[in-house]
Amino acid sequence: MKFSGQVYKFGNDIDTDAIIPARYLNTFDPAELARHCMEDADPQFPQKVKAGDIIVAEKNFGCGSSREHAPIAIKAAGVSCVIAKSFARIFYRNAVNIGLPILESAEAVDAIREGDQVEVELETGRILNLRTGASYQAVPFPGFMQQIMDKGGLIEYVRDKIAK
Repeated sequence: MKFSGQVYKFGNDIDTDAIIPARYLNTFDPAELARHCMEDADPQFPQKVKAGDIIVAEKNFGCGSSREHAPIAIKAAGVSCVIAKSFARIFYRNAVNIGLPILESAEAVDAIREGDQVEVELETGRILNLRTGASYQAVPFPGFMQQIMDKGGLIEYVRDKIAK
C-alpha cells in the first residue's frame, strides 16, 4: 500500500481523549466519530482533514484509555497513516485491529513539518517528504500484520481466512 497526503503534526502524549473526547463515546458510528476526531488537540482538524492526509506526532501517541474509538475516529476521518516516534501499546494493537496503518520513525517526525506532503510505502516502511525530497525509514509491519492491514483490519482478515 502506498499513501500520499498532507501532514498534520501533533506533539507528545496525545491521548485517546484528545483523539476522540469522552463526550462522544456514546456512539460507535465511524462517521460521527470522524466529525470530532482530534478536536480537543486542534478544534479545526475535523474540518481541515481530507481523505489521504497523514498525522505525524511525537512520542506516546494514543496513550490513555484502551478504547478502539480513537483509531476508528482517525481512520473514519480519512487519515491514511499515522507516523510517530512511539505509540502507546494498546493504541498500536487497536490500530492494527481496525486496519489503521501506523509507523514509528523518530527521524521522520523530527524532520517533517505541518503542511508537508509526504508519501508512505507501507510494505517497505519508506517515508518520503515531497517538499524536501528527503527519505526516511520506518520499520515495516511483519508479513502477517501487513496482511491484516491489506484486508482493512483483523475482522476482515479473519473472515477472509475462514472463507478459504
